[in-house]
Amino acid sequence: MSYLLSLFACLVIATFYQYLENCLIHLKLVTSYWRPSRTEIRIPLLCGIARDKRRLGVKLAEAVLFGVNSGIGFLLMLTIMSFNGGVLVAVVVGLTIGYFLFKNEEERDDAIVVDSSCASA
Repeated sequence: MSYLLSLFACLVIATFYQYLENCLIHLKLVTSYWRPSRTEIRIPLLCGIARDKRRLGVKLAEAVLFGVNSGIGFLLMLTIMSFNGGVLVAVVVGLTIGYFLFKNEEERDDAIVVDSSCASA
């Protein structure tokens, strides 16, 4: 029984990983108009803090989401490295379910590159 609960937990965590990745994509989409274009001169984050506090909040939110998502990705990788077939299947099915539930056509067409530490993403 505890093995089945562990497999279910792996499935849920893998699905949650995809959800967080989608949240990061949405945050990048929403804030993309605040960012300078490639032709403009970019101000480093620490120099621009006094001028635009909203930019700091967005950057902090992106960093927290990326950190949590990276941590979950590494934990999923460690679970797969246990070489347990059931865990492997649970993680892959969880990632598949998360992709199906949380990715939509508009995001795939926008070609936004999201920093991801998980090889499966």
